[in-house]
Amino acid sequence: MPEHSERRLLPYTPEQMYDLVAAVERYPEFLPWCIGARIDRREGDVFWADLIIGWKLIRERFKSKVTLTPKSKIHVEYVEGPMRYLHNDWIFEPHPQGCAVEFHLDFEFKSAMLNAVMGALFHEAVRRMVGAFETRAEQLYGR
Repeated sequence: MPEHSERRLLPYTPEQMYDLVAAVERYPEFLPWCIGARIDRREGDVFWADLIIGWKLIRERFKSKVTLTPKSKIHVEYVEGPMRYLHNDWIFEPHPQGCAVEFHLDFEFKSAMLNAVMGALFHEAVRRMVGAFETRAEQLYGR
């Protein structure tokens, strides 16, 4: 699958953006295609999360290991589910305008059908997902 990286400057603090992204159990409230999320277990700054992603007739569950570097970085590693691999990083840095947010995602499904479906929509879908976090920040923290 292709990779996607982007950097956005947002009028929020790094702590606010970090807290928003780290609250995985809240994703179904605002993240497109996320229909379920739960934290399986926690060990300090590491937790294991189960997400259920759904679109039309497709429903997939996957588990990931999330490593938190408090207030500055979130690293996600794939553990089990329908993918060959998943690498995801969020980096939050102070900026004169608020917060510089760096986002990187790279993954591949085991299924050729899911890869074909996602391949055609990958960049637009990821832009929409990142935009959902920005919209959520505005809802929670104002403009």
